[in-house]
Amino acid sequence: MTEINYGPLAGLIGVWKGDKGTDIAPEPVGSENNAYFETITFEGIGDVSNAEAQTLVLLHYVQVVQRSENSDVFHHQTGYWSWDAATGVVTHSFAIPRGVSVVACGKVLDTDHAPANAIVFQVSAEDTGFDGGIAQSSFMQRKANTSAFSQILTLDGDTLSYEQTIMLDIYSKTFEHTDSNILVRQPSS
Repeated sequence: MTEINYGPLAGLIGVWKGDKGTDIAPEPVGSENNAYFETITFEGIGDVSNAEAQTLVLLHYVQVVQRSENSDVFHHQTGYWSWDAATGVVTHSFAIPRGVSVVACGKVLDTDHAPANAIVFQVSAEDTGFDGGIAQSSFMQRKANTSAFSQILTLDGDTLSYEQTIMLDIYSKTFEHTDSNILVRQPSS
């Protein structure tokens, strides 16, 4: 059996918890600021060949986000991170149960653009993008259309942080919906 080389994704494998989340979400008038905590579980699932021309290594993940004020789950997401060693492209693909799916592509930033000893993943997608894209239900297209997604994920040892922006057309305006958090790797059981 050959060991899988997960490349820059290897450090993500495990369970991560963070309680410093900030969600700035749209409201009909203005915005709301929600504090949250979350758990993200990354699992290595191996490699896959695409059309005999590409080999990707894959992580599957589940993200569960809860409001700090009452522990209610307000976001549940599942998806994949993949890495193509031949091109250096990383892809973050995920689905949100309310009818939105995203394929965001990018790169691992070089050491000139990353903090010392950190691995920084930068991905993005647009609803009209060639390299990545956004699919959504007709209801979401009409009521809360996602036109762009961007994310920077920074892995620094046992600390994982992210900042992401979702551009939404909602309540007759364009809104920059942002989320950020700092998570810590949990000990293996």
